[in-house]
Amino acid sequence: MPIPTVAIIGRANVGKSTLFNKICKKRSSIVNNTPGVTRDRIYSRAEWFGKTFMVVDTGGIDLGGKDAIETQVREQADFALEEAEAIIFVADGRQGATPQDKDIVEKIRHSGKPLFLAVNKVDDPKLEEKMYEFYELGVATTIAISAEHGIGIESLIESLTENFPESEPAQNDSDAIKVAVIGRPNVGKSTLINKLLRSDRCIVSTTPGTTRDSVDIPLEVKGKKYDLIDTAGIRRKGKTRKVLDKFSVIMALKALERCDIAVLLVDGSAGVSDQDAVIAGYAYERGIGCIIAVNKWDLVNLEVISQKEFEESVRRKMKFLSFAPIITLSAKTGKGLGRFFPEVEKVYQEYAKNIPTAALNQCFEKAIRKNPMSSYRGKFLKLFYSTQVKTCPPTFKCYMNYPQGIHFSYQRYLTNSLRQTFGFGGTPVRIIFSDRHTGN
Repeated sequence: MPIPTVAIIGRANVGKSTLFNKICKKRSSIVNNTPGVTRDRIYSRAEWFGKTFMVVDTGGIDLGGKDAIETQVREQADFALEEAEAIIFVADGRQGATPQDKDIVEKIRHSGKPLFLAVNKVDDPKLEEKMYEFYELGVATTIAISAEHGIGIESLIESLTENFPESEPAQNDSDAIKVAVIGRPNVGKSTLINKLLRSDRCIVSTTPGTTRDSVDIPLEVKGKKYDLIDTAGIRRKGKTRKVLDKFSVIMALKALERCDIAVLLVDGSAGVSDQDAVIAGYAYERGIGCIIAVNKWDLVNLEVISQKEFEESVRRKMKFLSFAPIITLSAKTGKGLGRFFPEVEKVYQEYAKNIPTAALNQCFEKAIRKNPMSSYRGKFLKLFYSTQVKTCPPTFKCYMNYPQGIHFSYQRYLTNSLRQTFGFGGTPVRIIFSDRHTGN
């Protein structure tokens, strides 16, 4: 089930981004020390007591003129109406309720979505008198906060998430493997899917940004069922200005939430870019299987750069995806497409792999004998036993005496030991260290 989306909306310089950062820091479940994972600050997942949701930091509504106000307020309201399950409207408590705030609140109210009014910068008791101006706007949940100092943030999130569902492990509710094709605009995602379908099911254009929505397409190949998901190109933060573009990015990220395998399409003729690494980071964070597909390989001059050199450049940019296979192809000519579905099938088998407990513990015991764990505050670290707690991706829980004493470099060593023993090609591997008494 897709996680809820929360849009933060408001005028410029009211503290939306500060609030965004405060909310997203609550997401303590994903701590990644792997070098090379780049995060875009417009979109992020947050967690509050087992409830996961996506937060969107929208651009400030510019109040430079009446026409501009009407246009941008309508765009932001449209955004809330189309994509967000809930809206946080941020106002400046020092300025008080402005006529523009009233107009914006009224337009957002018409979206019919749950609305939360966060009156920011109320870090001085003298400013509390101005709260009455905001209460008059008639928003049921109106909370005074200071995003900078963290005042009122917990109350806001608690109210926001009250009706959100508890987070559940992603489950494949059919026997079809869900494959999302992701990448920058105009790298050939729709062309690839059309070639795989042997039809013109998707709209193909040389104009970047043609695909606005994520489209699910069922397909059967040699008795195997797949759901192909064509997504919009994910742009850099600075180039995601239009509200419609924000829709497209969110739909692409939601596609990642419900797929099993992400195929990151890279333009071989242009080379791998920083934005390719950003998009790869989105897939990595969501714990799904990954394949790096280099498109337009027919346009690459192999006298200038060999395939090995190109793959090395991909690995340098995406060190955190060292486990992902790389395939080269041409969506236009069809060359190399024969590897596509066999590679998807192979990665999915690794993604859903279950390791017997005895074999798992033997692997860890061997790794620890070869490279013993260091001490923690003068006390020896001891791993008592391990077990696999879920698949998709493979996730393991290690019970020990001082889980907080495990350094991320040793965690990486144990992960590599798992890969050397059991494979896990194309899939992330998660290791959770827990206290043997509390389980936390």
